[in-house]
Amino acid sequence: MKRKAQGIYISLAIMVLVLINAVAIHILLQKKIQKQSQVESNLPTGDYLPDAECPLIRVVIKTNGFSQIVHSEIKLSSQSGLNISYTTQREQGGEDMPKINVERNSYAGGEILAIAPDDARFQSGTICIEPKDSADRITIHSLTRGYGEPSYRGKLELFATAEGIVIVNEVPLEEYLYAVVPSEMPASYEPEALKCQAVCARSYAHCQMLTFGYPEYSAHVDDSVSYQVYGNSKEQEATIRAVQETEGQRLWHQNDVVKTYYYSTSCGHSTSVEAWGSALTEENQYLKGVSICNEEGKAYEETLPWYRWKASVSEETMSNLIELNTGKEIGRLQNISITKKGVGGVVLQIVATGTKGKVTVETENKIRSALGGSGYEITKNDGSIVKSTKLLPSAFFTIAKNGGKYIIEGGGYGHGIGMSQNGANEMARQGKTYEEILQFFYPGTEVK
Repeated sequence: MKRKAQGIYISLAIMVLVLINAVAIHILLQKKIQKQSQVESNLPTGDYLPDAECPLIRVVIKTNGFSQIVHSEIKLSSQSGLNISYTTQREQGGEDMPKINVERNSYAGGEILAIAPDDARFQSGTICIEPKDSADRITIHSLTRGYGEPSYRGKLELFATAEGIVIVNEVPLEEYLYAVVPSEMPASYEPEALKCQAVCARSYAHCQMLTFGYPEYSAHVDDSVSYQVYGNSKEQEATIRAVQETEGQRLWHQNDVVKTYYYSTSCGHSTSVEAWGSALTEENQYLKGVSICNEEGKAYEETLPWYRWKASVSEETMSNLIELNTGKEIGRLQNISITKKGVGGVVLQIVATGTKGKVTVETENKIRSALGGSGYEITKNDGSIVKSTKLLPSAFFTIAKNGGKYIIEGGGYGHGIGMSQNGANEMARQGKTYEEILQFFYPGTEVK
């Protein structure tokens, strides 16, 4: 009997273990399905994909200074007037589901519409706003950009959150570029340089449109430097022409549209993605770094203000900045060493040693941040002097201690990867076409 009972207990134990194992597998599969579903919900479809016949990009419009995405209140108008649509629910009684109705309001041309987070029209969802004339624009009076109160093509969708209102601007991709190109490159630049910027901006947007950067609002990007600056400068005839004359053109490498990184000014050489801590691969070979010189070996940008720069920083200021920016207490600064460099002479690693320890900083952005901040001045190539900012102008520099000061001598402005915008402009001045310029900065690519 004992053996029989033991056999039964063992069988029961095995059955319980099998059941537990089956439940665990079921839970894991459900989580995997749920995760896959969440991933798929973040993926755009239809007209919101970059290869659609007329692709639409959705842009989160940030607050003044591009500081956050939530607005406390919104004031809008349009010369032709505004059409507002939103949903409401009406109870049907019994077991019937509530009926969803689309309500519409209309506002006259020039009339200012004010919307607060507690607006009743948010009760059942979002508020959609369009100009009565589709060719007109919507002005946001509660917002300030580089040229004043900004106006936007396309339509707006407003989302109410616990913190305030989120604005999403839905606009055709080509029209989005009308407001990106002048915000990223001065409209006074050479036509061929502006075309370079248009192709770069379109290619970059293409890559960003493959996913939603803000899935909770079905938005691809925002309008800040986190993606591409949009709507900070007014549309100009020259920049619109650059977009139109390159319509649909993107930069390709190995059958893929590439992320076309760009920056302000070079030091005479660009660098590779290793500056960001990434390995150079077959896929990103187009970002390997090039010498930005003409056929005679002369740097295209050698006469420009940011081509070279110099800063003299007191030991006390530098010591305070490094501790503040790295969050590590190293005591009184004794020395800063460059311990690793990359393509073009970019600094990849520094070690700051103090009386209480040392800190190692890697990658160009973190290095520029560690040595940046207020408290010193920078002398540019043309002799003009500017105050230091939160980032060192570039990571192409040398540093040496001279008495009680640290002397930093550098070149260029920006991360140094991809296309130098000022370099492109100087090349255009010397007769290069936009295709030649793009293939120069992004070796192995094709414009099509």
